[in-house]
Amino acid sequence: MAFDGVVIANIVYDMNRLLTGGRIYKIYQPEADELLLVVKNNKETYRLLISAGASLPLIYFTTKTKANPMTAPNFCMLLRKYISNGRIIEITQPGMERIVEITIEHLNELGDTCRKKMVIEIMGKHSNIIFIDEKNMIIDSIKHISNQVSSVREVLPGRTYIAPPGKGKISLNDLSVEWMENTLLVKPVSVQKAVYGSISGISPVLANEICYRADIDGDSAVASLTPVQQSSLYGELVRLKNQIETHAFSPNIIYEGKAPKEFGAFTFSMFSDLTTEEYPSISEVLETFYAQKEVVTRIRQKSVDLRHIVQNALERTAKKYDLQLKQLKDTDKKEKYKIYGELLHTYGYEAAPHQKELKCINYYDGKEITIPLDPDLNAMENAKKYFDRYGKLKRTYEALSTLTKETFAELSHLESVSNALEIARDENDLAMIKEELIECGYMKRHGRNQKKRQGKSKPLHYISSDGFHMYVGKNNFQNDELSFKFANGKDMWFHAKKMAGSHVIVKLGTVNELPDRTYEEAARLAAHYSKGKNAPKVEVDYTERRNLKKPPQAKPGYVIYHTNYSMLIDPDISGIKEISDL
Repeated sequence: MAFDGVVIANIVYDMNRLLTGGRIYKIYQPEADELLLVVKNNKETYRLLISAGASLPLIYFTTKTKANPMTAPNFCMLLRKYISNGRIIEITQPGMERIVEITIEHLNELGDTCRKKMVIEIMGKHSNIIFIDEKNMIIDSIKHISNQVSSVREVLPGRTYIAPPGKGKISLNDLSVEWMENTLLVKPVSVQKAVYGSISGISPVLANEICYRADIDGDSAVASLTPVQQSSLYGELVRLKNQIETHAFSPNIIYEGKAPKEFGAFTFSMFSDLTTEEYPSISEVLETFYAQKEVVTRIRQKSVDLRHIVQNALERTAKKYDLQLKQLKDTDKKEKYKIYGELLHTYGYEAAPHQKELKCINYYDGKEITIPLDPDLNAMENAKKYFDRYGKLKRTYEALSTLTKETFAELSHLESVSNALEIARDENDLAMIKEELIECGYMKRHGRNQKKRQGKSKPLHYISSDGFHMYVGKNNFQNDELSFKFANGKDMWFHAKKMAGSHVIVKLGTVNELPDRTYEEAARLAAHYSKGKNAPKVEVDYTERRNLKKPPQAKPGYVIYHTNYSMLIDPDISGIKEISDL
């Protein structure tokens, strides 16, 4: 998740291919720190989004439109004055830094040809868009930086533009064996830190990838590298340099499940166990990645309260269940007390007054047994005492036998709700989960006229390699809907064995039997959308839908079945095609 110099090199390459020679048709400033340039070139129109936002500075091509203010901000008006209809001459990236320079040729008031430069600095909270003239003087910038804000450099109209101060790093273009030996290999830090701390344009993630390619532990000390490892590291740096110079980019996003984890301009070898999806351009990668990341983040934020309620209920129920199991185990003594009472009725006459114990033969197993006695009570009173203990423990056992089943069912239900929160994809999913928590008494409904769940949330829809449609419930209401309303009796049902998870339905259509490959893919879905998704193998039960039954008053999503088969399966669903919601 690093917008580093290598990613910018990919963007600059695309910008040069698409924009060089083009004319700036429109200029917008939809946000205070954001520009949108519309450029026409070779009968095509391109929209370049440039953001200098402190939280997420970016530059990429976009197909989306954003609302603009009724009155254009001053910086936008100034750019329109100078470079509207200007021609883009050159786009460069100095020294693999996170800086993009766009040189624009335009006509001044007298009709003379002039050149201006737009400098885009993508540097976190210090990001800026600076407009300068031929003499390197700042005409204006989207953010004004005075000496009160930064003692390093001022960014104000009329000041000479000074590039951001370097950090002693070199460009990949200046890479050499001598530099490697005299600079990188003498640093008293880890290899990963030495790489990204010495070479501009390389992020910590990319540095770790370089180490991985060189078969080096990125966390190991530089001083521990063998000559062979040093040579391998240098070779991978040269390889990266050559890939950039030859524009051998392969933009991609790495997914962990359905959530985007990282993105890059080159394929990451170290994420071979995750799903990698390649895209035609780095701009599509950035637009897709941050849009999906925003969705995941927003859902996580909106589900915080629900997660808190479910987690508290889980902890409380788990403690109650552990206590009940402990109490249930204590009732194991009840049979011993019953035998004591019966034996005292039989052999009590042998006990002398104030005797503390009685040894006799246990006629159940023929062995001698020692019965503790209360010396202040006679044999019959001791027998009654033991029978009273037996009766109490028996009543406790009978009550706890029911209570533990109820508590375990509640615990299983809460785990299924927790699993549903993990796979929720939109606000409609959260609304259904919230409704379930209300109906089950974990939350209160606020407002008399509050509407119940709308049913807009839909199950996940996949298609198997053999063309069979597979549906996955994202919450317990959907599980019930799929299993008891959507599925036919002969459709196949899959579920992770003895753990919280989604119901998976495979529609048979006109056939009577599924191919083995479809069985495996459906089982993978059931394993992936369960609490066991991170396990190497998950046991999955499968049966025909007609074998399912839902007990009266059962919690949402709960079913029972007796006729089934099972298989152990890897929960990896990469390669299974998701087509749309139901």
